[in-house]
Amino acid sequence: MTTHRDLLIDGKDVPAASARTTEDVNPYTGEVYATVAAGGPEDVERAVAAADAAFPAWAAVSPFERRALLLKAADLLQSRGERAVELMAGEAGGTLPWAMFNVQLASDILREAAASVTAPRGEVLAAQEPGALGLAVREPVGVVGAFAPWNAPLILGVRAVAAPLAAGNTVVAKPSEDAPLACGYFLADVLRDAGLPDGVLNVVSNAREDAAAVAEALIAAPAVRAVNFTGSTGVGRIIGTHAARYLKPAVLELGGKNAIIVLEDADVDYAVDAAVFGVFMNAGQICMSGDRVLVHESLAEEFTAKFTAKVASLPTGSPADPATVVGPLVSADSARRVAALVRDAVGKGARVLIGGGEPDGAVHPATVLTGVTPETDLHRGEAFGPVCALYTFADDDEAVALANDTEHGLTCGILTENGTHGLAVARRIRTGIVHVNDQSVADEPQAPFGGVGTSGYGRFGGRWGVEAFTTTRWITLAAQHAHYPF
Repeated sequence: MTTHRDLLIDGKDVPAASARTTEDVNPYTGEVYATVAAGGPEDVERAVAAADAAFPAWAAVSPFERRALLLKAADLLQSRGERAVELMAGEAGGTLPWAMFNVQLASDILREAAASVTAPRGEVLAAQEPGALGLAVREPVGVVGAFAPWNAPLILGVRAVAAPLAAGNTVVAKPSEDAPLACGYFLADVLRDAGLPDGVLNVVSNAREDAAAVAEALIAAPAVRAVNFTGSTGVGRIIGTHAARYLKPAVLELGGKNAIIVLEDADVDYAVDAAVFGVFMNAGQICMSGDRVLVHESLAEEFTAKFTAKVASLPTGSPADPATVVGPLVSADSARRVAALVRDAVGKGARVLIGGGEPDGAVHPATVLTGVTPETDLHRGEAFGPVCALYTFADDDEAVALANDTEHGLTCGILTENGTHGLAVARRIRTGIVHVNDQSVADEPQAPFGGVGTSGYGRFGGRWGVEAFTTTRWITLAAQHAHYPF
């Protein structure tokens, strides 16, 4: 029997105004895993009204009470790990290690958000007038429109709402059509069970064909004062355009064309382990995945032999098997898209070292290419699948040029046993994040997370996340009467 979820509006589970529903399909089996209400613009209007009505009371809640609630939610989320694993496998094909990582990091994001509630937010300013006190005070903006993606549903679903809630905002969340339970309703249940008042967090799921209308309705709603979106660069451009049109500040964390650089002073065995993880974790469906592995020419032969051997050994298949490393992509269409990228690259001169071929449903084999040329779609486009291209370089200048040969700028991994050397190269890479002596995939709740270029703008995490969803007000207090010219 499949699960069904209605919209969550003002603390109540309610059907869509149209009474329509939409299917949530298991990517590995192709079967319907759940159904959810297919909300429309009229449902967004109801949800925004509920969030707007709840905002004054939530903003006035004691910081210590708000902190306690978020800490309780973190513990509840962690205690429900088994259900989270089931949801991630059923909706998005997530493997056990990936799901458990989501549970832990999502819980820690809630804990970091709780810590931020009582962190200092504001400054005392020098005042021009004698006896006056000037203050720069950070205050919640109001209602936040939050878009949560499917690929890391717990991490990114929590990230979409935690900092806004901690800062005293209310939220209307639009979860991905591919994982509405894991990145929307499951997390909302956790927060509701932790004591979140009605209307503070509302969730509106939708059918795929209604996504554009629902997104614009959410951003356009006058009570919505800020937006956050994590997802593809293509959709992010649309969200950013709407936000600009309606004069709403936005945090956009978009795609990446990330490089993992193996410098000449790297430990080859460690570099192989790191790069395999950075490329193939979650079947490459992470915004930080290493699409490109750049190897110093002096290490290329040894690295390539060991790298392809390890990739060939990765267990592939069902996410229900605890041993699976490379599970299914989010859909069979996604697997076919990745296969088309590989075919295009091979047709233009690239060579398959391991993998390739046609997918089995939503499962695409782990694939390594070499000789990928600038004319190929894969050279610049984000793979978002279990595929990477190997390149070699002669010196640091060439490595930097290759790494920067993209419009994206999210993250980069630099593998070296010489930290000073790695840091010198890192300072030349145009990304929002760089990891020296590690691969490209990493996230910590207290760190500023985000990219540059077509990887988006704004930052999630730590105090930067709180700043993104608060506004600064200038307040003065005159300790004596002022003198006026008339």
